[in-house]
Amino acid sequence: MMILSASNKNKVAIIGAGPVGLSLAYLLAKEGVFVDLFESNDDLSIDLRASTFHPSTLDLLDTLGVNEELIAQGNIVPAIHFRDRKDFSLIAEFDFSALSADTKFPYRLQCEQWKLTKILRARLEAMENVNLHFSSRVENAGQTEAGIFIDVVNQDESRIFQADWLIACDGVGSAVRKSLNIDYEGFFFPEKFFSISTPFEYADHIQNLSHVTYIADPSEWCLMLRAPDLWRIMFPVPPEESDEETKSDRAVQKRLQGLMHYSSDYEVKHKTIYRVQHRVASTYRLGRVLLAGDAAHANNPLGGMGLNSGVHDAFNLADKLLQVILHGASDELLDQYSRQRRYVSMEHVNSQAAQNKELLESNERSVRQAKLDDLRRRAEDPKLAREYILKASLITSLKSAQEVQ
Repeated sequence: MMILSASNKNKVAIIGAGPVGLSLAYLLAKEGVFVDLFESNDDLSIDLRASTFHPSTLDLLDTLGVNEELIAQGNIVPAIHFRDRKDFSLIAEFDFSALSADTKFPYRLQCEQWKLTKILRARLEAMENVNLHFSSRVENAGQTEAGIFIDVVNQDESRIFQADWLIACDGVGSAVRKSLNIDYEGFFFPEKFFSISTPFEYADHIQNLSHVTYIADPSEWCLMLRAPDLWRIMFPVPPEESDEETKSDRAVQKRLQGLMHYSSDYEVKHKTIYRVQHRVASTYRLGRVLLAGDAAHANNPLGGMGLNSGVHDAFNLADKLLQVILHGASDELLDQYSRQRRYVSMEHVNSQAAQNKELLESNERSVRQAKLDDLRRRAEDPKLAREYILKASLITSLKSAQEVQ
């Protein structure tokens, strides 16, 4: 790796040390670009947020040489199931082997996102052209024709940091996006999502249970995900139910016992409430400032779209910014990044996540049955099943983005 001179107008500031920010930092730094990464927390987050890596994302991450270590810490899922909550009968199975000609990784990997961030951090810490700034909260951002500036607060001390480019990967509440008055268009779902993690082994009680199973029900659907050590069960929660009630032992046990009766109380390791929204920034680029990941778009978590589409943002943006910095390409390429990835958020990611939710919760009997019959028909037709898996794995969205000029 050749490290370029910091005076060559190639210093990049990245806000947010999640999987998107760290992926961007590594993609840029390994080509010699100077990177300063700012994270408001004292250390990397290790909470149980996203845990799904799609084949399309694994193909991209494979170019960074991280997959062997990542896959060793995860759970390979060869097929996803849709089941009826009434008796857990199988409605449809979609087997990733249908993608063997499309990807090197024809499966879904269940692996907590913090395992990827730890791998990337270790590599960045060994690089001379990277500075990681933890406990550094960015409160404001601005720019001139010559570069960008951010107000950074560290231990109650404020300073101004300057760079040539700024990439905001600081989440749905992005201080960068807000300070530049970039609209975050969309809506909140009225209900909340509630994730409960338990070591109870559902596969011992449900025959041939996939480690990614969508449970359809008109009253209370749920999603069952098997991380390496725990099952994560996600339920919808009525908007009128308080967070205190949702997290209470009584309510948690009622939900788990309602899904499957167990003679004892379920052991519960984690409980997380999500406010769910579909939002897309009005632009992913404003001058020298760019948005990626949740700072640019947000969607409901059904289907594992958020983490994956964010990593896809990182690879698309890094490729174009490197062409600008290293090869003198026009910065209009960065407008193309905005168009391509915004199109994906609008036409693929949000629509796929919304379809997943609509399918699981349909409560009008004839409409519900028609949707489930259609899902079963698609699963049983090899061509239609492959098309479904291509979309669900975001392979289709990656190809569609490249068609946007």
